[in-house]
Amino acid sequence: MSTKQGGKAKPLKKPKSDKKDYDEIDMANIQKKKEEEKALKELKAKAQQKGSFGGSGLKKSGKK
Repeated sequence: MSTKQGGKAKPLKKPKSDKKDYDEIDMANIQKKKEEEKALKELKAKAQQKGSFGGSGLKKSGKK
C-alpha cells in the first residue's frame, strides 16, 4: 500500500464567502472610499505628466 507523495501537498480550498448585506451607511462609506481612490489616481497621473515639483530639477553641487 504505497501512496504517491511527490512535491508539496495542495492547500485546501477556502469556502466561498457569502455576499455581505450592507446598510445605507456602509454603502455610503464604500462609495466615498471609491471616489477618494479615483481622485488620488487622477492626481498621480497629473503629477507624472508635469514632472518634478518646483521645476528646479535635480540639485547639483558646484563641484565638477
